[in-house]
Amino acid sequence: MKIILTGIKPTGVPHIGNYFGAIKPAIDSAKLHQVRADKSVNGACSAYFFIADYHALTTVKNAQELKEYIRQIACTWLACGLSPTSVVFYKQSAIPEIFELATILSNYTPKGLLNRAHAYKDITQNKAKGDEEVNMGLFNYPLLMAADILAFGTTDVPVGKDQKQHVEIAQGIARAFNAIHGEILTVPNVQIKSDVATISGLDGRKMSKSYGNQIPLFASSKELESYIKKIKTDSSLPTDPKSTDCDIFAMYKLFASKEEVKEMATKFAKGIGWGEVKKELFRVADREITPLRDMYKYFQDRPENVEEILNRGAEEARQMARTTLQMVRSAIGVI
Repeated sequence: MKIILTGIKPTGVPHIGNYFGAIKPAIDSAKLHQVRADKSVNGACSAYFFIADYHALTTVKNAQELKEYIRQIACTWLACGLSPTSVVFYKQSAIPEIFELATILSNYTPKGLLNRAHAYKDITQNKAKGDEEVNMGLFNYPLLMAADILAFGTTDVPVGKDQKQHVEIAQGIARAFNAIHGEILTVPNVQIKSDVATISGLDGRKMSKSYGNQIPLFASSKELESYIKKIKTDSSLPTDPKSTDCDIFAMYKLFASKEEVKEMATKFAKGIGWGEVKKELFRVADREITPLRDMYKYFQDRPENVEEILNRGAEEARQMARTTLQMVRSAIGVI
């Protein structure tokens, strides 16, 4: 059976780039896997979605801040259409089997393999003090991610190109364990999301919290309109023809219907003022975001419901993780 797994790190308020680049594609993918497996097969579900709260500890050290980020990301995914009745949705921290598995797998993981991890290499090469500025959570990040993946017999991990190496490390660890103990762990496939949208921010660079150029996903209508007015454009006159190969048209395409995109392209060719373009962008963006914003508020106002959803997901996830861990413990001789 095909089992997919997606992790979501809670590190800040989600923005439009997160929505189109990760959230929406992942939810659309999950809808293709909504039929649950036969419960006789370890009670497994075809799709696992988890909030990677322990992964966030590499950068987030304030307890209240992390708690709020976890709540925000849970409400975000539920508001955007993630169905807890068709996928398993849980917090990483609620599955202790993952962390025991990570400890066991650390004994099958060469340090050199983790030395080659991109995040670790980038920090050590760009920081004057090198290793002294790297915490072990960051160094062991790929190892914990491997345990996240391998605990559920995951067959496919959809990731962007920048995360491909992490799945390859999980593959290497699984193969190293299986070479000694037999075919215990499922070796996952890397599923590269080649169609992931890269969304430009207000200043033309990739939308990112680190650049401060993001448009918050759940901004109010008034705030959204204000953000859109700040999008960088050129100094061409309203009567000048304009190329559709620009950031603002790319963003418009994300929200507009095919007919609206075609009509806007015609206006670009004939000449249109940037003020009118931004007005139309706000209209189609607010049209899509308003129901998401309303659902986000619905879940924000019902934290006990969100917690219940995550707890139910954790119970189901633990069933599968226990099965994997029991096989691993038996293989290494501790039970």
